[in-house]
Amino acid sequence: MKFADGLSGRAKLEAIQWLLRFAPPRRALRDQLTALLSAPAMLGPCRLRRAKLKPSHKLTAYYDALVHVGGTDGYRPRAIAVTWRLDGDGHQHHGTADLSGIQAEALRQGVAAPFRQLTADLPEWSMHLQVSPLDARFPQLVRLSDPRHVHDMLAGAYAASDGTPDQARPGRYTVTAIRYHPGGRHVLRYDPLDATKGGTVFAKLYTGEDGARAFRVAGRAADWLAEHGEGVTAGRPLAYVAEDAVVLYPRVVGAPLSERLHRPGAGVAECLERAGVALHALHHLPPAVAGPLKLHDFEAEVQKAAEASGHIPALLPSVGPAIEGLLARAGELHERLSQEPPTFTHGDFKSEHIWAGPGGSTLIDFDGCRLADPAYDVGRFLADLQLWFTAYDREGLEQVQEHFLAGYAPRAPQERLLRARLYEAVQLVKIARRVPLFDRDWAALTKQVIRRAQAVMNDLELTLGLPATPRFSHGLLDRNGA
Repeated sequence: MKFADGLSGRAKLEAIQWLLRFAPPRRALRDQLTALLSAPAMLGPCRLRRAKLKPSHKLTAYYDALVHVGGTDGYRPRAIAVTWRLDGDGHQHHGTADLSGIQAEALRQGVAAPFRQLTADLPEWSMHLQVSPLDARFPQLVRLSDPRHVHDMLAGAYAASDGTPDQARPGRYTVTAIRYHPGGRHVLRYDPLDATKGGTVFAKLYTGEDGARAFRVAGRAADWLAEHGEGVTAGRPLAYVAEDAVVLYPRVVGAPLSERLHRPGAGVAECLERAGVALHALHHLPPAVAGPLKLHDFEAEVQKAAEASGHIPALLPSVGPAIEGLLARAGELHERLSQEPPTFTHGDFKSEHIWAGPGGSTLIDFDGCRLADPAYDVGRFLADLQLWFTAYDREGLEQVQEHFLAGYAPRAPQERLLRARLYEAVQLVKIARRVPLFDRDWAALTKQVIRRAQAVMNDLELTLGLPATPRFSHGLLDRNGA
């Protein structure tokens, strides 16, 4: 079987899910990973975390491989990226020479162990493997995965922030890759072996000036919410280390709101309402205080939604016209609505980024901050809740959204809330990519998300008194919205 042909944009979903879920390809992956290990290390379970398809280009899957190292207890996770290329380029990856040098450095520093090699190709499976910390775009990932460098870096960061002498800090740290997406983004977790001397720290890697910008914006958002957040705070970065292009964050105590939605109650309602209050406060952060930010308009958001959902028509051809029609309707409807000047926005306001703890709620991840319509953040959060309730087949969505709006809406103009519903529909198309490709119910869940987007558009048109728009009936909505 030619896997590049079987996985092309013209293929069926079954071919993708066979690669991600079934025994033969997983066995081939395990055999290759085992061959890369040095004895007596042993490979345990390989947990698939995420998969991403770029039609007619490549399929990428991200795993945590559990590895047992001789002389230690238990298994340690190691992040793995597996790519099947579909564009006919084989495995001629850009930066191959750089990868060789980075791999050699990882071996010298001991951070490759227990792997003897951090990359491999399986031509018969059209498969390419990369093991953390290998990445040509982020060469600093190697030293940021070295516990010795981590100790020195954190000691300097703590000394600069609070003057604590090095001997009062942990001597050693364990390093775990929380997010390993070669060529994309990386997040590392540093846990002190002596927890009495310090807490967990997270490291986010950047290129160019993005790290300095993220550090500046997160700090100023934290300052603003400390004064205007009415009890909701922002995760304040510990330091920006320019030579490593990394921003360090102390651990936020608590759990994300997305986990607490499993057990809705008075505490969740209060958290949602406070999140609305805090978001409204953020929308009043003066852009001059935040510093230079990119402008993001509705047209750009529609384009992003079209790009992010590009894999859906490739796997569900009947849904393509529904998405295309919905985004076209959104553009037309946006022109009918009144507008307001762009403001500071969070850019990725969702339940995973709201942490509820003993001392209250904390907002995290300000990397996506931009100048945009404040309705963008509101619609983004409403869409996130829609997706969560769809994925877990739970009731109570309307009440949860109402709790959030109870905190935000009394302080916002009505026209903004109408635009928020429009953004909600577009965002549902955009974040449908978060439905896992390896989920056996991917097709049904994805159709349900697009159906929900259509329903939001239908309700908005009715609210505005507009004539009914013909609906696509490709397994989604009929003309009556049923």
